[in-house]
Amino acid sequence: MSQATLYVVGSINIDHVYRLSRLPKAGETLHALDYAASLGGKGANQAIAAARAGARVHMIGAVGADGAWVCERLAAEGIAIAGIDVLEGTTGHARIEVDARGDNRIVLHAGANHRLALESVRRSLAGARRGDWLVLQNETSAVTATAALGCELGLTVVYSAAPFVPAAAASVLPHVGLLAVNAIEAMQLSAHLGREPAALGVPMTLVTAGAAGARLHARDEVLDTPAWSVTAQDSTGAGDVFLGYLVAALARGCDAPGAMREAAAAAALQVTRPGAADAIPTRAEVLSFMAAAREHD
Repeated sequence: MSQATLYVVGSINIDHVYRLSRLPKAGETLHALDYAASLGGKGANQAIAAARAGARVHMIGAVGADGAWVCERLAAEGIAIAGIDVLEGTTGHARIEVDARGDNRIVLHAGANHRLALESVRRSLAGARRGDWLVLQNETSAVTATAALGCELGLTVVYSAAPFVPAAAASVLPHVGLLAVNAIEAMQLSAHLGREPAALGVPMTLVTAGAAGARLHARDEVLDTPAWSVTAQDSTGAGDVFLGYLVAALARGCDAPGAMREAAAAAALQVTRPGAADAIPTRAEVLSFMAAAREHD
């Protein structure tokens, strides 16, 4: 059986990262210790994570005229970029503040991400086959319609319900094969729908909880995976790395426990490095990290 292809319909951002000794309080001005501009966005992060995990990945999204270098970066990762539209206006961007403990605060501007047309997505999915995977987040336009289209095409729809909007999440869930939320989003979604994550009617629900590990609800099975013990430097993008690695592993036929362990290891390596896309580990690095941890034990 050939490996499934991942189609990531998602946000492509330019991240403006400011490193601070601590996060500022309301009305307070702090001097940044460092600044860098880099590739980001939940969609791009997940696509790169999946590609570095060994998956065959197509990126579908939109950038502005200032996003040519972003597309080049994605292509350099081996990601197919024919589905990225170049539109008038600016590429989406994020202002990310990171403190000395690795905690962050993020402000997003959608830019071209919110002008991605459903018809463009449809054209870009023309080559998809039943059994391929479609990965979505809440950072682009037409998310619900795209999820419905994925179901029509026989794709497994993966949905990161972030940034969390209750009504948006509720409208997408009927089309979802794998829902990914963090612990806070899981509580918000359960409160909105009046049901626990295990009772949402989704075949698989992933709940990540940072250093507390992750839980996968898969029909009648609950799989808990502990986090690997590391010293965190920057938590930006860790959830995206976890999901990208998880889906890549499942797409190549890995069982759920193995996929979860590898995804947790990838996320652990990610947080030991500064940045988002630039910090994503390769699968060779992840396997080496896991082997070293087993030897240490």
